[in-house]
Parts: sequence; structure tokens; C-alpha cells
Amino acid sequence: MAAVPGGRRSGTAAGARFFCTAGRGLEPFLMREVRSRLAATQVEYISGKVFFTTCSDLNMLKKLKSAERLFLLIKKQLPFNVSSVSKGKIFNEMQRLTNDDPESWLNAISIWKNLLELDAKKVKLSQKNANPLKRKVGENDIIAKKLKTAQMQEIQENKECQMEKQIEEETLEQGNFTTKRDKSQEELQNDVAEAVDTQKQNDLTFRVSCRCSGAIVKTFTAQEVGRVIGIALMKQFGWKADLRNPNLEIFIHLSDIYCVVGIPVFRVPLASRAYIKTAGLRSTIAWAMASLAEIKAGAVVLDPMCGLGTILLEAAKEWPDVYYMGADVSDSQLLGACDNLKAAGLKDKIELLKASVIELPLPSESVDTIISDIPFGKKFKLGKDIKHIIQEMERVLRVGGTIVLLLSEDHHRRLKSCEESSVPLNSKGSCKDKPGSTECLNPEEKAAISEPASSSFAASNQECLDRMPPFGSLVPVECYRVSLGKTDALIYKYKKSHSPGQ
Repeated sequence: MAAVPGGRRSGTAAGARFFCTAGRGLEPFLMREVRSRLAATQVEYISGKVFFTTCSDLNMLKKLKSAERLFLLIKKQLPFNVSSVSKGKIFNEMQRLTNDDPESWLNAISIWKNLLELDAKKVKLSQKNANPLKRKVGENDIIAKKLKTAQMQEIQENKECQMEKQIEEETLEQGNFTTKRDKSQEELQNDVAEAVDTQKQNDLTFRVSCRCSGAIVKTFTAQEVGRVIGIALMKQFGWKADLRNPNLEIFIHLSDIYCVVGIPVFRVPLASRAYIKTAGLRSTIAWAMASLAEIKAGAVVLDPMCGLGTILLEAAKEWPDVYYMGADVSDSQLLGACDNLKAAGLKDKIELLKASVIELPLPSESVDTIISDIPFGKKFKLGKDIKHIIQEMERVLRVGGTIVLLLSEDHHRRLKSCEESSVPLNSKGSCKDKPGSTECLNPEEKAAISEPASSSFAASNQECLDRMPPFGSLVPVECYRVSLGKTDALIYKYKKSHSPGQ
């Protein structure tokens, strides 16, 4: 049945149970990230979602880069059987989500409230620490003005009354400004704690957001499910429905393989980066590619087809002590990338240059890492140029360096059909006696509920890596099939084993 979060207070050793939504194929990246960034335990996945337990606060949870949205878990259970029972019986089963186990709902609300309270306290503390400095600056200004007045009085005694009046007026104005500033800070803190204060007053408002997929769509609409759950919550807890501006949102996803209920932790999706002015490649894909690239401090990292610079932005935010370069042949793309760098405050961190990817103005073996989204679709018909593109990347990459590419299925086929390199192959077509070769990770579409994050990804689809031979000195070591929405693509990671010609 349900995997229910324990009734703990935020920050205790027990931790809270969360789940994140992720683009299809990004589950392994997200699983690794929650373990490393949040010290998460009990990490599990189902298609498009990763579940985990952590004691992290909101500030740390906001730092997740490979997730779309973050939810506090209320319930996770097997799907409703819509094929053999009546619609009325299924409605009764839905109502039991709240009626049979109200404790899990109250525990989740308590954790949600504690997370908000802790965040509000941190905001208040940071403001308290900042205010004495501001007051000290104000006091220094007043002292300086009094000294100036004293000097003027010695020179012009006949204007003493006028100067005293001026000091009083300036001091009064400064006091009024300080009062307005303090009120503004208080309003900011009140906004952060608004949901907490409202919840304390027994008039919590809510709305239900529902998503249905699979066979259940033929029987129910998302609105019907939301209405049934909403009525059950009002009867069970006395909450008030508010579809426009609720304090609390309840999210429900019903599919053929699971039923999940949770509370969105943030109103804005994690994937919506505040530092990206104009989006190009999906930010979660860009970050996933950068996370594979083994970026180290002091390295030289290149995106030779940078477009709007999304990959470089994601990399520079996560690994700042690196020299980044972006090249593109399009003036409009470079202008858009420049605007993005300015908006993100990274103009001094990333160098942009106009250059063709098949004729880069860089010395051979001068770059440590290359990360690039190779354009595809009707607008970009590279054809056989894909071979020349990879050859130029190979030229500028140092031995032992890493290339991470986002390839379409067509790119994959064309690279595969290119003349095989002199690197000996084994019977499966993969690199012989080359360490580090791993498998293509692609989670099964109908993974079992609460399947442990173990070797299931590794066993799901190795053929995309096995079918790709080395390209010159570039040896494929990892492959991930990911969804770009309407189409799929492949993230390939290569390592340069030797200098060409050796």
C-alpha cells in the first residue's frame, strides 16, 4: 500500500519522504544527485519519478538541478483497477485515500509547515544580522553631518540657527527612510511565513491538481478525480477549497502502474532557472550533460555549438573555477548567449567567439572537456558533416579528455556508419581492452512500484552503446536515452584514448 512519511519535525535524523518528477531518461542523474547533494537514503524510482528520504532544508532542496518539480510525499500505492469495477466503486476507492489513513495526511502537513517555518526563521535571522550594519552606516552618516555642521558654525556663527534646523530636518528624513526600510523587510518576512501563519489559524485553503494517464483516462477526467478528492478532504479535515490562491496544493497522479499523492514544495518548478533569461536546451538536460563531463577546477571547457549558452550556464553555475568557451557561427545565437550571460552574472566567466565547429580557431589538444548539443531537425540538416564535426572536436581535445554530446537518432546512425577506427573491437562491437566502458541506461517504461535503484538501469538497454564503435581516438563509455518531449535523443560520453595517428 502506501509509503508514508513519518511524523517527524524538519531537521531531525528521521528525515522526510519526498519525490521529484524528471524527464524520461533523467532518473539515473536525479538518483545520483539526491544522494550526493542531499545525502538522501531509500532512493527509489518509477518511470518519471524518483523517491528519496532526506533531512535537507528548503535551501538545499532548491539546489536540485536534474529534477522538474519537488513534492513532499503523502501516499504511494498500486493503481486503481478500472477495468472490472463500476465508476461508483472507484470513486469510493479514491475517497479512501483520505478516509482510511488521515494520519499520513496530517504528518505530511506537519512536515510541510515545519519546512516553511524553518525557512521563515532563517530569512528573519539573516535580516536581523543585516540590520545592525545598516544602522551603523546610518549613525556614521549622522556623525559626519554633525561634524560638518560644527565646522560651519565656527566659520559662520550668524547662520547657527539655520544650520541646526537643517540638521533636524535631515535627521528626521533619515529616520523616516529607516522606518520605511524596516517595514519593507517585515513585509518580506511576512510573505515567507504567510502560509505558516494561515495554517495555524485552522482556515487552511487548498486545491487539488490531478494528472491521469493510461487506462484511467478512458473512465475519468482529471477534473472528476480532483473533485472527488477535494470533497473528501473538506469532509475529513474541514479545509476550505480555493482554486485561485490556496495556501496548500495537493498533487495526484493516477496511472496504470501507480497512484502517487504529494504536496508541491515550491510553486515554481525547479527546472525553471531564474538565471536563464532565454531558454534554449532544457536546463535539466544541459545540467545532466555537464555532470557527466568530469569537470575539474582549472580545466578548459568548450561548447563549439553553444547556441544560447544553456550548457555553459549550467556548468559555470555548478563548477565555477573553470575557463569556459562557447563558439557558434550564428550572430543571433551569440547575441542571445551574451544576453543570457549578462543576466546570469557570468559574462566574465565565459568567453564567446564566432567560429565554425568544423574549423575551430584553437590549437590541437588544447581543451580538456567538450560538451555540446548537436543541432538536428528540419532546420539543421548536417548530413555527412557530423563526421567532420566530431573530427574537429577530436583534434582540439587533449588525450584523456572527455566529450559529452547530445545526438539525434539520425546522428547516431550516421556516426555508426562512418568508417570504423583502427581501435580493435570485440565481438559485440565495443572497444576491446578499454577501461570504463559502461552501458546505456534507459529505465523501463513500466518499472515496478518502488523498484530499488540498483542494476535495473544498467540491464535495461545496452545495445545503444554496444552498437556504437569508437570514432578515431574517441571511445564511447556511457550512453543515456533521454526524452526531449516530442522526440528522443542520446547523450553519449566519449574519452580520448590517444593522439590521432598513434
